[in-house]
Amino acid sequence: MRFRATIENVHTFYLIIQTVEKLQKKCIIKFKENEMHIICNTDESGVQIWSQVRVQSLFTEYRIQSNADNEISLALATDALSQALRSAAAQNTGAEEVVMKLAKKRDAAVLNFEIFGASKMGRRVKVAHDVRIEVMKPADIARLKEPLCPEPDIHILLPPLPKLRTIVERLRPLADVIAVRANGSGKLQISAATESAKMDVVWEGCANPRMAHEGLSQAAPDDEPPDDAEKPDPKQMFSVLVHVRSFLKFLNAHVVSTTTIACICQNHCMILYVYIGDMADAGGVLTFYIPAVLDD
Repeated sequence: MRFRATIENVHTFYLIIQTVEKLQKKCIIKFKENEMHIICNTDESGVQIWSQVRVQSLFTEYRIQSNADNEISLALATDALSQALRSAAAQNTGAEEVVMKLAKKRDAAVLNFEIFGASKMGRRVKVAHDVRIEVMKPADIARLKEPLCPEPDIHILLPPLPKLRTIVERLRPLADVIAVRANGSGKLQISAATESAKMDVVWEGCANPRMAHEGLSQAAPDDEPPDDAEKPDPKQMFSVLVHVRSFLKFLNAHVVSTTTIACICQNHCMILYVYIGDMADAGGVLTFYIPAVLDD
């Protein structure tokens, strides 16, 4: 089993892991020949991340070899990985090259990061970080399954996540649960209510992209809907109740998002696709699943 890569886009990799770190203390990273998958599926709130990132968007000189179809899966602490990437991404380190590879230190498997740079005197320096890992068996990985969700009732392009996060933070003192509603006419509404008051925040003119029917974590816009597709009333609102805390965990992705599409499965869940880079040629997608709160 061998793995080695030069991290070309350190800053983006760091922002991805920073997002994951705020959801869960541990994650699973699956390296494949052309893709890297990041999985978080044990958060107590029920929020899950199933993501895939194209190797060429982050790495160069990428080499992987294993007896499991050249796939290697690792379980590791997100804070340790974030710390290593933070060091590599820091401008004051003057990093010129960052190499990531599998290694063994004191009989323990690690993901080793070597950061090459130059000192103020112009001398070449190297800083190393080791992140303890657990190499997972292919059989254990095969048992991991994405959540089963019904076909979404509506897809809608969200406003910029930093602005949305500010608004949801202001709704947080009002209620533990918020309602997210959308329709096919580009209307998005987020509501919070107490026994004595209700607040609605509404956006008009949001786009309603159609999504290709592929694996959920690989969803992509579909420009040509089938002719026989049943078209619901564009003004019909579809809704889901979610915990504010869960929604804010997703909104931590504002640091890496360019485009985000929300899919509402009414009274079941929200699926959120956070695109890394331009949507038409995205380097990857972080897919969040937020379970619905059932209204008694």
